[in-house]
Amino acid sequence: MSRTGGGKPGKREYPDCPRVGVGAIVIDGDRVLLVRRGIPPSQGLWAIPGGGVEIGETLAAAAEREILEETGIRIEADRPVYSFDFIERDASGEVRFHYVIVDLAARYLEGEVRAADDAADARWLTWEELRGLPVSKNTLKVLREIGFGS
Repeated sequence: MSRTGGGKPGKREYPDCPRVGVGAIVIDGDRVLLVRRGIPPSQGLWAIPGGGVEIGETLAAAAEREILEETGIRIEADRPVYSFDFIERDASGEVRFHYVIVDLAARYLEGEVRAADDAADARWLTWEELRGLPVSKNTLKVLREIGFGS
């Protein structure tokens, strides 16, 4: 479980401060590892796998843990390659979700991909396979920026 200051569980919805999230961009040949989000925010969209950073955890350790939890594979996280703000408001304008997300480059080590934790699905996908799927705009943006599918 992700945590905020004082060791108390952090609020995902309607937080009192931004939460730090981490993702891992794992490319194996002409395929990238993506998950279909099973819970809000972005439920149903394909995205870079990842999740919350826990107190005392580095970005790399968080990425490695989250990818193992969501997809069942082991990775070696490297350096940050992309960061963005994710802010979603409800119908009344109140902030429902607020994340600062840092995506790290990562190297596949071992394991068979399987959806777990809060991922509804997990797969290795080529750029061509992404075309017919609902993919988050930030995922498409970072994949283009790093040259995936070029």
